[in-house]
Amino acid sequence: MARAGIAIGDHVVDLAAAAAAGLFGKRRFFKKIFEQTTLNDFIALGKPVTNRVRRKVREWLELSNKPDSAAQLLHDRRRATMLMPIRVPNYTDFYSSIEHATNVGKMFRPDNPLLPNWRWLPVGYHGRASSIVVSGTPIKRPSGQILPPGVTDTPIYAASRQLDFELEMAFVIGKENPMGTPIPVDKAEEYIFGLLLFNDWSARDIQRWEYVPLGPFLGKNFGSSISPWIVPLEALKPFRVKGPKQNPAPLEYLKGRGAQNCDIALEVTISTQKSNTETVVSRSNSKYLYWSMAQQLAHHTVNGCNVQVGDLMASGTISGHNPDSYGSLLEISWGGKNPLTLTDGSKRTFLEDGDTLTIRGWAGKDGERVGFGEVTGKVV
Repeated sequence: MARAGIAIGDHVVDLAAAAAAGLFGKRRFFKKIFEQTTLNDFIALGKPVTNRVRRKVREWLELSNKPDSAAQLLHDRRRATMLMPIRVPNYTDFYSSIEHATNVGKMFRPDNPLLPNWRWLPVGYHGRASSIVVSGTPIKRPSGQILPPGVTDTPIYAASRQLDFELEMAFVIGKENPMGTPIPVDKAEEYIFGLLLFNDWSARDIQRWEYVPLGPFLGKNFGSSISPWIVPLEALKPFRVKGPKQNPAPLEYLKGRGAQNCDIALEVTISTQKSNTETVVSRSNSKYLYWSMAQQLAHHTVNGCNVQVGDLMASGTISGHNPDSYGSLLEISWGGKNPLTLTDGSKRTFLEDGDTLTIRGWAGKDGERVGFGEVTGKVV
């Protein structure tokens, strides 16, 4: 039976069992909420309720003498089968890392890497919600139209030869706005329930041929992977930091104030069919994002667009200043020119069949640590 849980080290707190034990009051109501196949109904209850549940669980965990129900409430996390954490009505992918945007721009427009609008607004596009899958789901190599090297105008139909990952974070919408009503930047975080890890698989060769004039299509919509664990925004309060200085200053509706970014360490590894040994290919951090979550959401809705509970807003690839912090193989191999050597001796410019890609994330400060788990997928 599906049930919601909170990860605590190697254990999971069974929230349905906790509700049945009366931890939250209204036993039948909360037990039903926590036996849903997704967290949407719980998230829709609003932050006063969801934060109270978190607080009650924390208080129970801090008890030195827990009641006899502890055995029923705590389960081995490693034995749990993880499901999609949310039902995703809509999905938007942003392009919010200036390092990533500059790197990609240099490959195709060396004299003008950033397009004129990039520093003025959080660039984004609407992706495909139906192909977002939970961590552990295999990803089938996509096929589409590709323009072979040296050919200028006649594509072929073939399987992608440049399959890539994109290291991203995504935030989950927890509150809806009426159509026609923008969400102000200083109120945006009231609408954000929490964050999770996100891998936006990308077929670079398909994307390169199709993306002008309307942007990504088949090169992106075949699959995106998310972690099963959502970290509530409130749990990240100790790890909030200011983002990069924005120049020029954004327009008034995008002027965020205070510490709007999160200091979340991110790591990407690849293991191959030949060897299960992981090779770390990137270490980055969400604090590098030029455009914050609040700015992304404010811009998304400034035209009156309405958002729904469970909507996902992904950051776009998160790259740092150095090659070891780049968030995609497109950058790490610089378009395929610089092969990467893995621990087992094999070389990669892009992902091959049998490769497993894993993203992990955590925030830590002064002995306090919040984990995001991992999102993993095998190319088949």
